[in-house]
Amino acid sequence: MPPPTSNIRNFCIIAHIDHGKSTLADQFLLKTGTISERDIKAQTLDSMDLERERGITIRMHPVTIYHEHNGQQYELNLIDTPGHVDFNYEVSRSLAACEGAILLVDAFQGVQAQTVANAFLAMEANLRLIPTLNKIDLPHARPEYVIAEMEQAVFTEAADVIKVSAKAGLGIENALTAVIERVPAPNGDPTAPLKALIYNSHFDTYKGVVVYCRMIDGELKLGQKVKLMRTGREYAVTEIGQFRPDMTKCESLAAGQVGYFTANIKNIQDVNIGDTVTDALHPATEPLPGYKEPKPMVYSGLYPVNNNEFEALREALAKLKLNDSSFVYAPEVSDGLGFGFRCGFLGMLHREIIQQRLERDSELDLVQTAPNVTYEIEKTNGEQIQVHGPQDVPDGGGIKEFREPIVKISFLIPAGNVGDLMTMCHERRGTFVRTEYLSQQRVILVFEMPLAEVIYDLYDKLKSVTHGYGTMDYEVIGYRPAELVRLDILVHHQRVDALSVIVHRSTAEKRGRAVLKKLREEIDRHLFEVALQAAIGSRVVARETIAAMKKNVTAKCYGGDISRKRKLWAKQAEGKKRMKAIGQVAVPQEAFLAVLESGD
Repeated sequence: MPPPTSNIRNFCIIAHIDHGKSTLADQFLLKTGTISERDIKAQTLDSMDLERERGITIRMHPVTIYHEHNGQQYELNLIDTPGHVDFNYEVSRSLAACEGAILLVDAFQGVQAQTVANAFLAMEANLRLIPTLNKIDLPHARPEYVIAEMEQAVFTEAADVIKVSAKAGLGIENALTAVIERVPAPNGDPTAPLKALIYNSHFDTYKGVVVYCRMIDGELKLGQKVKLMRTGREYAVTEIGQFRPDMTKCESLAAGQVGYFTANIKNIQDVNIGDTVTDALHPATEPLPGYKEPKPMVYSGLYPVNNNEFEALREALAKLKLNDSSFVYAPEVSDGLGFGFRCGFLGMLHREIIQQRLERDSELDLVQTAPNVTYEIEKTNGEQIQVHGPQDVPDGGGIKEFREPIVKISFLIPAGNVGDLMTMCHERRGTFVRTEYLSQQRVILVFEMPLAEVIYDLYDKLKSVTHGYGTMDYEVIGYRPAELVRLDILVHHQRVDALSVIVHRSTAEKRGRAVLKKLREEIDRHLFEVALQAAIGSRVVARETIAAMKKNVTAKCYGGDISRKRKLWAKQAEGKKRMKAIGQVAVPQEAFLAVLESGD
């Protein structure tokens, strides 16, 4: 029997990366008897190998736990969320399925950039926040100092803060009590027509698509015919269950509950995250508001090192797409690298994790081209186009306006590093917005900056400038016109499309020179002189020359008339000229790899 709606609590844990979300979730499972001491393992909800190795959460994991309070049994639905900025869309989806959120802060590190960003996301979604201080048992913990920061940054009251140590299991009972007493019960109507929000899904080889849903109104039963409102398709429910923490079957799900169902849905593309599930016979009139679609912001090419593995790569990408709806790909061909795919990612960490999952699961050796962001171009004829790579940029003077994505980026840093960070941001075309002091030692700096300047190594540079203490969070705020150009690399007057990049005009020459120097080291010498050029349109901005191999054609001439030597030299020069005109320069794959790996 489903519990009454008043005894259900739906909540999530939000925090900065590495503040102990997954460890706290494990303690909730242990304290409520959902799993036994014998079965517990660190980060129980982090099921992917990569999540365990890196110690980060990549995908959100729901779990249903039961807890007794004041003689009543409560059903608590916990959704564990990722902390890294690339997986922000996962956080926003979790929030839509909840009424409350535990805002977790490390008692030593204090409030970080993601803490603030996630807290405001939760406030926008009208969630009840439970401020919680973790790691209070550490010898270097600074609870009073951090609570003062929380009051300043996320407007909490010191008296409302709950102190816990997820690792040592201290204060867990108080946190569970706070969830029951402070998080409001869901306000769905069990008698209304069925309405459920799809907040996630994954593909199971045997069951088809497993749909994660949060029940809003009505009841979902086995055998019931349901309709997905966005596509209008109808399915019969074959299995219903909850995550406890493994998939556990049940007879039905009622208003307010969180669970999953399967209905012989064969294709993951048929299920849209944020769609509304309703009864096919007695449908709801209005769908739920749903979510904004996650938009890939970083694009790069993915090519197998061995061209015979193209089909294997296609299969691996299709399999990966089944469980990651935010990842997109399309086939493309490159002169230098052969057949491959143009792939879209949410950010650089997402890109790295996709590559690692592909290499690990499919045992493929892959080459990734330099990352690009999505640009917008307005042509002189008024047409607007989106550009995912340099090959999409129109040639000649057909461009009226070139626009790039701009992000609002918040840095949380020690006060002593403000000058260094300001310099770093101005070098990357950042525009200063504001400064906020959390305390005398810690500052939030807000800048607006082109996304292209953020994605590559800004995070590494931030850690280096702040000696590891700085954190950042960003959101895309729109597109703005900029002096952007396509920088082409020409080898022996032939354009090499795989090495073209979109850059700001002010950095084009420096960027081109760096690539040419690398190519000069990698391309073999020929019997004729080979010109390497970096060009914007028809204007060459940088050049390197690979000198011709020389042969001493007059070596056999001992003395005698100089005119004989001149004849031989003239003949050699003629031959070189002819060779230069008809000769082909093959760019070896090692040269592509060297340029791409060097970050140029």
